[in-house]
Amino acid sequence: MKKSNHPEIPNDPFYIWSGECRGNWAVSLRHKNQLVDLTGNAEIHWGSKQSGFRQLRIILKLSDGNWLVSDRFEGESSDWGTSKFKIAALRWRELDIEKITEGNWVEDPDLSGVQEVGFSDLMVGGQSKACSRLDWIAVYGKPVGRWMKK
Repeated sequence: MKKSNHPEIPNDPFYIWSGECRGNWAVSLRHKNQLVDLTGNAEIHWGSKQSGFRQLRIILKLSDGNWLVSDRFEGESSDWGTSKFKIAALRWRELDIEKITEGNWVEDPDLSGVQEVGFSDLMVGGQSKACSRLDWIAVYGKPVGRWMKK
């Protein structure tokens, strides 16, 4: 993964770029003191740009340590765009976090205490012709104290 920016291009943001990844990759973020409840009206928004067959998906680490990857994604685009995902409308598959590959469907996962939120296109980088770029991500959920979820 690489943080990238091209100062010679007007309005080019600083972004995370997957173009040089030699294997499947994932990036996740967590709050240092809290989990997040992604039930109800929770949403995730981001600014991204993909090229090639890359489909940027949401990944979650649940309170029990298991990982999920979303069925919905943001695909190839010619320019930067904003995506909004309503969490209640998504379906989830298991995510093998070691291989960064999807597994079986998960019915009704417990999203009331998510430890980490992130993203992946589940593919190796292909330079600028086949990559994912993420400028920013925003998570809209309810904060949950880490001590409340076991």
